[in-house]
Amino acid sequence: MVDGVSRRRFLSTGGASVLGAYVLLDSMAGATARAAMETAVRGVERRGADTVVVSFNAAALEAIRETHPGPPVVARSLAVLHTCMYDAWAVYDKHAVGTQFREDVRRERGRHGERRREAAVREAVSFAAYRALTDLFPEPAQVAEFEALMASLGYDPSDTGTDLSQPSGVGNSAAAAVLAFRHADGSNQLGSVPYADTSGYEPVNGPESIVDPNRWQPLRISDGHGGTVVQRCITPHWGRVTPFALSSGDQFRPPRGPATVDESLYRRQAREVIDYTADLDDERKTIAEYWADGPSSELPPGHWCLFAQFVSRRDRHSLEDDVKMFFAMTGAVLDAGIACWDAKRAFDSVRPVTAIQYAFADEAIPTWGGRRIRGTEWRPYQVSTVVTPPFPEYISGHSTFSAAAADVLERFTRSDDFGGSVTLPAGGSRVEPGSVPARDLTLRWETFSDAADQAGSSRLYGGIHFEQGDLDGREAGRRIGAQAWDRAQDYFRGRG
Repeated sequence: MVDGVSRRRFLSTGGASVLGAYVLLDSMAGATARAAMETAVRGVERRGADTVVVSFNAAALEAIRETHPGPPVVARSLAVLHTCMYDAWAVYDKHAVGTQFREDVRRERGRHGERRREAAVREAVSFAAYRALTDLFPEPAQVAEFEALMASLGYDPSDTGTDLSQPSGVGNSAAAAVLAFRHADGSNQLGSVPYADTSGYEPVNGPESIVDPNRWQPLRISDGHGGTVVQRCITPHWGRVTPFALSSGDQFRPPRGPATVDESLYRRQAREVIDYTADLDDERKTIAEYWADGPSSELPPGHWCLFAQFVSRRDRHSLEDDVKMFFAMTGAVLDAGIACWDAKRAFDSVRPVTAIQYAFADEAIPTWGGRRIRGTEWRPYQVSTVVTPPFPEYISGHSTFSAAAADVLERFTRSDDFGGSVTLPAGGSRVEPGSVPARDLTLRWETFSDAADQAGSSRLYGGIHFEQGDLDGREAGRRIGAQAWDRAQDYFRGRG
């Protein structure tokens, strides 16, 4: 019974009982993918150390890799972390206001000025980040890592004081205010099983039966140890979570929705996915795997934090720059997860693997590797322990998260120029290890938009999404990003 699992035990095991098989990815393959992703943010050397914002962001990403929460949970965790840091920072700014922590501590700035304002801000932001991370990732192994980071910065993590004349007190108090708000945001973080569904969702289809070919089907897939496991839908209640800038989870819900089985578009889109996966070359296979962001990675929201770290180093950010950039971007990513999961729950839409096996059941169709198979045998270009993520198709999370994050980064930097790249080693494929790619292959993105568009397209190459889910996700993401940016500007200018 999952109800008997403690919060810490749930996080230490990745919540497999609730999140299904999403965490079951070979650890060596996950490490290879992680190293490749991190290469993308190491191309620019920074003069001096990273800001503490980047340091704590990196600590959060490592905790995410180790605990395997689902994509919307990752988005929320990152937003909580950076909102806590922002609210602590805002205390010291002449114009900004916090989102939750708005105590009048301006009279204390004089005292902080005597200790050098920059050092006080850095300390307050660090304490806020530490309190956020230990709340989000309470397992002893993760807490020990956060404590080590605090010690490396010269701070005492056991200082729980709330004296606002001290930077540690500002940081602790700001985090407490944000965490109190987020503990009641509908995510069910503090439930007996953290983030477990509160909506009563049950899939219409079973792993061996299709009652409605329009609806999501949980799959029975390999557990990586010779057995199988049936997927359980990740956080179907997430559309109800309190957003950052959205008026509600359904604000940008696409009005048309996905194609249904009685429409020609249903079969046509399924055929497009068959053709995409059958015609994969090494570059497209690499794109599909690089952006897969599977369970041992930072997942799509964390992937864009790696890109933000790149921007911080490239542009030699100050602490204030990073506080603002990560706050705005993770706020957008939080809203992207809420809006995306609202649509996923509202339409409960079928994944390509189910639609293709249903619509092309008795036909011989091409597939990757140059083979021809029966429709009932078709599989996406994915590792056997993932196959397809455990939640409905429409709209694409990759497309929504990526478009929202790219929009904010473009607005923050006042340019779409990115200049990121990553080189994947020959034979490093998890799907076809040893043979794909045939030689080292470099992916480059001149702009943030290029990267976001490739993230969306990657899901078609991998057989995970239909084109409609990709394009509608991109459109929603861009609108979410623009609205989140405007909301962040209100806070920066004291109008929050």
